[in-house]
Amino acid sequence: MNQIVGKHKLMSIEEAAQYTGLAVNTLYKMVGQRRIPYVKVGSRLKFDVALLDGWLKQNTVMPMPSKTG
Repeated sequence: MNQIVGKHKLMSIEEAAQYTGLAVNTLYKMVGQRRIPYVKVGSRLKFDVALLDGWLKQNTVMPMPSKTG
């Protein structure tokens, strides 16, 4: 279930996995390596939707223009 804290919409790790298309285990590894933004709420991991969107945008690789002769 999504939580709204202030103006921040937070997701569980399972929801973030579905949202990003990554496996839960992959997200845990990325959190451990601090490669993805996350929020600690007590002992629980939460993911801010806006931060995830920014992270996805920042890590998007755009295709190269095709070379036509």
